[in-house]
Amino acid sequence: MTSAPAVHSTVADLNRAICDCRLCPRLVSYREEVARVKRRAFLDQTYWGKPIPGWGDPDAHVWIVGLAPAAHGGNRTGRIFTGDRSGDFLYAALHRAGFANQPASVSSDDGLLMSDVYLSAAVRCAPPDNKPLPDEFAHCRPYLDADLRLLTNVQIVLALGKIAFDAAMRTLAVAGQTFSGPRPVFGHNVAHDVGRYRLISSYHPSQRNTQTGLLTVVMMDQVLQRVKSSIAT
Repeated sequence: MTSAPAVHSTVADLNRAICDCRLCPRLVSYREEVARVKRRAFLDQTYWGKPIPGWGDPDAHVWIVGLAPAAHGGNRTGRIFTGDRSGDFLYAALHRAGFANQPASVSSDDGLLMSDVYLSAAVRCAPPDNKPLPDEFAHCRPYLDADLRLLTNVQIVLALGKIAFDAAMRTLAVAGQTFSGPRPVFGHNVAHDVGRYRLISSYHPSQRNTQTGLLTVVMMDQVLQRVKSSIAT
């Protein structure tokens, strides 16, 4: 098995380490099985079947943290929030907010470019039932910590869902960032100042949340407008 090196000098170096990671036997087995068996709609495609590195603008002021890749989304395409319904919803919203050059993300070579946004995940491999185990979060935690250290322009951390919010809080704590007043609590479109960062949380754009109306287009747009207005110029 490989382990996460203590120090990475560049984002590219970090992402190479992420792609080579095999720390979690359950996740390795699952992601590779999904890549072999495939979904009927994608039988003609070659699945990525490896951990998903961060992606976007390395000079970004905004860092978005999600949960984990989808089995037939990021695990297939090799790019976070790409090729699944969550990504369809999120990238369309990022485009409306001016953070993306196009509203759709279907593959890693589809021409999508991010402006002032970088995306990561708390867990880098697709987990069974979308439920990583505690030790799997722990194995991936150094990668999230390294993302924050290397993304030196970040001012805003946008956490998508409570699990991502908790992971972001841990990473901010590791970075020595503190908050005044009560400990920040997850809530939709809620902002907290944690050290030199502003942590904003949103419901996750999962298909379940968007189809049931827990998260609507208007609600996502409001979050991203809050993100934009929080960037110091």
